[in-house]
Amino acid sequence: MAELKKITENLIKGNAPGVKELVQKVVDEGEDVEKILNEGLLAGMSVVGDKFKKNEFYVPEVLIAARAMKAGMEILRPLLLEKNVKGQGKVVLGTVRGDLHDIGKNLVGMMLEGAGFEVIDLGVDIAPEKFIQEAKKNSAEIVGLSALLTTTMPAMKDVIEALTKEGMRGKVKVMIGGAPVTQEYADEIEADGYAPDAASAADKAKELIAV
Repeated sequence: MAELKKITENLIKGNAPGVKELVQKVVDEGEDVEKILNEGLLAGMSVVGDKFKKNEFYVPEVLIAARAMKAGMEILRPLLLEKNVKGQGKVVLGTVRGDLHDIGKNLVGMMLEGAGFEVIDLGVDIAPEKFIQEAKKNSAEIVGLSALLTTTMPAMKDVIEALTKEGMRGKVKVMIGGAPVTQEYADEIEADGYAPDAASAADKAKELIAV
């Protein structure tokens, strides 16, 4: 459908009012909400993610596209809930205790939402207990941990140990990321997944819930 293609194009350009108007138009015309989500909004965010990975898009373009996605989702979310459409899954996301950086985390959150996940963003400087409490409360499939300082990276291990103590380790997958974080570190602390950037984080999350 030409209108869905237009939604995708406007989202890639970051035209939030255009996306909102087109989404409302196709909803009014009776188009299936899941189809609008998948073939309009998510298709657009998928292109944005690819361009970001290839360095054709940078953080500002991604943020603008994510804002356009949100504008469309404002209309679709209540309709999807009514229809009881399940998303990809739930991710509890936060920057670990002692770390106040949030740009990377926010980008990851946007990419995850753009891939169809429901994101519960806890913010920065989050204690292990809070991650556990929110993962339980929201029945999350994934806990996403971000750190930008080498000094706060050990807090990631604390969260994993706390999840193990609670007997949640098998039920909840842990994904980690941040500038100083590496795959080696993820292996060392036994995280389930590591992503070097926001676009890869969405792919990794899909991979983890498929297992």
